[in-house]
Amino acid sequence: MPGAADRFQQGFESRWGHLTHPHVRALAWLLDSPDLLDPASPHWGGRIASLGPVTPAVAVWLGALQDDPAPLDAALGARFYSRLGLYAEKLMAFYFEQQGLLHAHGLQVQVNRNDTVGEFDFLLRHGDALLHWEFATKFYLLEGHPDAGVFHHLIGPNLADTLGLKMRKILDKQLALSRHPAALSLLSQPVVAAQALVKGWLFYEHGTLASMDGISSEHAHGFWCPPSQLPQDQRYVILPKLQWLAPYKGVEAAVFDTAALRTQLIDLQQPVLVAAVGQIDGWEVEQRRGFIVPEDWTAQAAARRMAGTLPA
Repeated sequence: MPGAADRFQQGFESRWGHLTHPHVRALAWLLDSPDLLDPASPHWGGRIASLGPVTPAVAVWLGALQDDPAPLDAALGARFYSRLGLYAEKLMAFYFEQQGLLHAHGLQVQVNRNDTVGEFDFLLRHGDALLHWEFATKFYLLEGHPDAGVFHHLIGPNLADTLGLKMRKILDKQLALSRHPAALSLLSQPVVAAQALVKGWLFYEHGTLASMDGISSEHAHGFWCPPSQLPQDQRYVILPKLQWLAPYKGVEAAVFDTAALRTQLIDLQQPVLVAAVGQIDGWEVEQRRGFIVPEDWTAQAAARRMAGTLPA
């Protein structure tokens, strides 16, 4: 794999290697990871939010959470999160609340009891007004050649979503929520801006990057390939979905060499995310990551595109 694929993981480990609690590490990734979309690109019309660099004070706060994660654990609760997006949202809600920014999270807008217009992901305090932020954490594989400004070739691993479809929904529908009459009557302060905060990873065939207008040049990225094309001489950990956010660091997961991972995935039906790991001070630490897809995944995507059943 090209050396550029290693840079984000190495930088993350150098900054946050002391964070080993899974929830704290995931929160640090959400705060510190590069934007998936370029906020400055004219493509988005100024509607992409950015957290900016992590401040020294927030870095100290994250270190304190590593020492005592009880407040974060309590905020997440004992529930099992089956949806990665909801888990990431709860982490961000905790951060905004702790920083004194959170006005509301998950606020539903209803015309009546049986008619919900939509839901604000986050309403954040901004002086005497509010900011409306929609939040998404997404993982897409580039299948084929980029389609400039459309993003229909950036496809979710389960072939049920594209970046183009997701962003059209956010920009055209979700960010318009504060202008709905039912929302206006619900809000005690005006919403002065509505933007989308989008985090995530993009994956490229064999890790070969493609430049795309509107995508941040610093975005976190990895590779995708079928089991037969797995890079040799690597050690791998299979990542459960709730561990997809931050680069992996652990001691308890099963570690496979290339041959063993191929055997493990011999009847692969759905893409699986893996981390190639190396040992650092007794920990298995992610060096790069990639989706291992069924051998016919590309054919499935092409067939669904031809049939018009792949979201666009």
